[in-house]
Parts: sequence; structure tokens; C-alpha cells
Amino acid sequence: MKRVSAGILPFRQKEGGTEVYLIHMGGPFWRKRERAWSIVKGEVEEGEDLLTAAKREFFEETGERIEGSFLPLGTAKTSNKIIHAWAVRAEPSTRIVSNMFELEWPPGSGRKRSFPEADRAAWFPLKRAEEVIVKSQIPFLERLRELLSGN
Repeated sequence: MKRVSAGILPFRQKEGGTEVYLIHMGGPFWRKRERAWSIVKGEVEEGEDLLTAAKREFFEETGERIEGSFLPLGTAKTSNKIIHAWAVRAEPSTRIVSNMFELEWPPGSGRKRSFPEADRAAWFPLKRAEEVIVKSQIPFLERLRELLSGN
């Protein structure tokens, strides 16, 4: 059975067009990878409302609460999960305080190390976001573009 995640994609309008807020995934696996940016998302707890989970995850990964009129962006599938996402017009700070996770690192060393779930956040023009976001999440950017164009 696929895991279920929920996430939020903040956006803002600038003179040059729409910008979106993404986080860079923390931990050793994402340090040198291209396409290591993501919407702020995380696993939904059993019985938890999807949007409530997305807001909780936003707080856990950025240290900031987010509110507004949430626009549903539908779902996207990865090899092992289904992600539900919402967009919201908001301007969270790029100065984040993320929760941590533990991992044996290096593998086989027997040593546990702590890493942030997100190690930084940034604003990207939509076109650039499509180049850096994890491929499975590109549909969320496309759907936001459609919503904002009125289609």
C-alpha cells in the first residue's frame, strides 16, 4: 500500500511573474543531487485530515505556521507514495527551523547522525522551479500555473 503525504506550495506575485516557495531536502542523500527541491510535505497520520496534515508538516519543516485560502492542486504519485497538495498565496520566510531525523551514517558504520528534514528554503520563478523540483512534483507547478491563468 502506498504511503500518503500532504503538502503546501506557497506562491506570490512579483513584477516578473509568479514565484513559488520550495525547500531543499535535508540529509546526506540530497546534498549533491539535482532536483532536490520539494514542496513542503510529509506523511499523513492515521485518521488525520489531509489539509491539517499539510499545515502541520509546514510548521514542522519550516518553523512557521501558514494560513490563507488554500487552493487544491490534486495529487501526484511517486514510486512509493501519493502526495496531496494545496497552493496558498503567502510569503513565509526563507529562514527556516526544521525538525530533525536520525539515520545511520555512513551506512554500515553503526553511528547515528541527526539531519534536518529541510536544510534551506528559497523562492523560485515558476520556470526555474520546474528545473529544480523533484520530477514527480512538476504537475503541482503546472496546475498552479493553470489556476492562476484562469483555466
